[in-house]
Amino acid sequence: MEKIKGYVEHIVYRNDDNGYTVFNLNNDDGDLTCVGKFHYIEEGSLMELTGEYTVHKLYGTQLQVETSRICEPEDLVSIERYLGSGAVKGVGASLAGKIVKKFKEDTFRIIEEEPERLAEIKGISERKAREIAVQVEEKREMRKVMIFLQKYGISTTLAAKIYERYGQSVYRVIEENPYQMADHVPGVGFRTADEIAAKVGIHTDSDYRIRSGIFYTLLQSVGEGHIYLSQEALLYRALRLLEVEIAHIEGYLMDLSMEKKIILKKTENGTRVYVSRYYYMELNVARMLHDLNVDFDMSDTALTHRLHAIEENTGLFLDEMQRKAVLESICHGVTVLTGGPGTGKTTTINAMIHFFESEGMELLLAAPTGRAAKRMTEATGYEAQTIHRLLEVNGNPEEGGNTGFGRNAENPLETDAIIIDEMSMVDLPLIYALADAIMPGTRLILVGDSNQLPSVGPGSVLKDIIGSGCFSVVKLTKIFRQAGESDIVVNAHKINRGERVILDNKSRDFFFLKRQDANVIISVILTLIQKKLPKYVNAGIHDIQVLTPMRKGLLGVERLNKILQEYLNPPDKSKNEREYGERIFREGDKVMQIKNNYQLEWEVKTKYGMTVDKGLGIFNGDMGVIRSVNTYEETVTVEYDEHRLVEYPYALLEELELAYAITVHKSQGSEYPAVVIPLLQGPRQLYYRNLLYTAVTRAKSCVTLVGSDIVFQEMIQNTREQERNTSLAERIREFI
Repeated sequence: MEKIKGYVEHIVYRNDDNGYTVFNLNNDDGDLTCVGKFHYIEEGSLMELTGEYTVHKLYGTQLQVETSRICEPEDLVSIERYLGSGAVKGVGASLAGKIVKKFKEDTFRIIEEEPERLAEIKGISERKAREIAVQVEEKREMRKVMIFLQKYGISTTLAAKIYERYGQSVYRVIEENPYQMADHVPGVGFRTADEIAAKVGIHTDSDYRIRSGIFYTLLQSVGEGHIYLSQEALLYRALRLLEVEIAHIEGYLMDLSMEKKIILKKTENGTRVYVSRYYYMELNVARMLHDLNVDFDMSDTALTHRLHAIEENTGLFLDEMQRKAVLESICHGVTVLTGGPGTGKTTTINAMIHFFESEGMELLLAAPTGRAAKRMTEATGYEAQTIHRLLEVNGNPEEGGNTGFGRNAENPLETDAIIIDEMSMVDLPLIYALADAIMPGTRLILVGDSNQLPSVGPGSVLKDIIGSGCFSVVKLTKIFRQAGESDIVVNAHKINRGERVILDNKSRDFFFLKRQDANVIISVILTLIQKKLPKYVNAGIHDIQVLTPMRKGLLGVERLNKILQEYLNPPDKSKNEREYGERIFREGDKVMQIKNNYQLEWEVKTKYGMTVDKGLGIFNGDMGVIRSVNTYEETVTVEYDEHRLVEYPYALLEELELAYAITVHKSQGSEYPAVVIPLLQGPRQLYYRNLLYTAVTRAKSCVTLVGSDIVFQEMIQNTREQERNTSLAERIREFI
């Protein structure tokens, strides 16, 4: 083990989340590249390091640091180097030299105790002298706080956020009530605060802990899609989390209500408990949709005549319900068009587009995901974009209403009509942001399949809007001839109606391979992906999607992805890879973003490396392929749809997972050339009709189910869905 001492000359790379740092150390022997994890480090610091020398194949000799200690500058050279390193804003090498020359070894004492004396030096005013003193003190205190917080397992990035919020009060916060950090500091949740509290010695029945645990429980239910919980359900869940007796939950709820964190609403069936943000979000969405839902005074006869003319000119021939949908979209401010696959929703949308254009009206098209927007563009020939891009996302709207969008009530969308596809995927926060950016007088047409799974985010927006009974809703049910030739479409409708599906494999696009063993099923899936399906549907391996109901288990996402990766993208000396937790990310892997990240930058480049487009935001469910793993810079580059490249630092790999297999929920809004669905007995609450219907309708050319036909038929009969506690329909009816 080597021990050396020197100055941090230059930080080459720094990962603030895990502290991994590459820097140049300078001492009497010259420069040395050092690599390791550091709680806190800055250029100009004097460091004492211990570690082993290694030789990197590209970067030569390095010191792999095992332990480190920041030393106080102990001689004139050290003091001058630190002050002139840039660590103190406004003090460069020249000014640092003057300060040290004047005060010598007494420099730091002067800065701390008599900072006004710095003004004796030419170029330093009294104001600047005070600023230098404050900065030196802050640096010293911040370093102490960073090291203090590391004892509780807090990352450097999180520690910096905590220090920024509390400053020197952080010691009191940690000792008295660490749970308040869950409210004030993004990234600190209840569990992190609870771990800190346990280390500090705060009792499990502390009022702080119980209040924070109740609110955390309510937030967790939002993550499951609920907008509220009944008081009884909240108490039951909170008891399981906290593992302590809660004698009087009403008192804690009143405290949280007084703090404006929750809303309590009494109903005939008991008290509902809402997170305040989502209560007011529902209320405002109801109000805004009510305000948009104006009637336009149009002559029925003239409209019908103009619509017939459009049909003749475009070759779009509509049935009675399609024609009704177009007329309703013209006459009403808010219109809902719903129906299953093959019922002519796209044809109807196209007729709407042609009508609005013939009237000289401006039109915008959007969908919740990039894939859905791309499909909409291809189907209509009219440019569609994601709702986030339509609203000009420029921050994180999840941190507070619609503040992360450039388009809102103050800067609304300027158009005459807006058509939104795949509305079943739209959650409450997104419809709130959208409605907020639309002026009354603009027509809003919402298109979707209400029988698909609800959105990943909170709410059940499409169902609630339809269920309110307050808007024009047209449901298409007729399956058109061309669609009727597809067994995917025919069987999807049978599943939705609860009818038995014949599994004789005489179809051209709907197959069922009966197998009863999980490992045999996986073997069949690999054969399908590697040998059978690519030629059959004329697509690549990455275009064939495995959909499964579960995350865990023998046929769950986690196990399937490990096995599929092993066979579809095995280890290779020519491919870099990165292990992160229990996952391995390898060049060529198919991956998915599993949370909304509004700050991630993407760019589109030419083959010569020139950037031709760029933007912000990668969202939950976006899928791509790993193009490179840079082991030196510790980054992974993923290419998403439309050639968007995103560079992930290793610390953000928690937001990615392998996507050879994904859950049916994550497939919403997407369409794949071929879908493979493994089915064996599993939890009944996950094996129900809507989930099977959604999985089957994701396929464009071929569906292959592998597993138990008994489970398949049982899913068709299981009408139990994951019910969500929402009240948007009630709020809408209250406004009407």
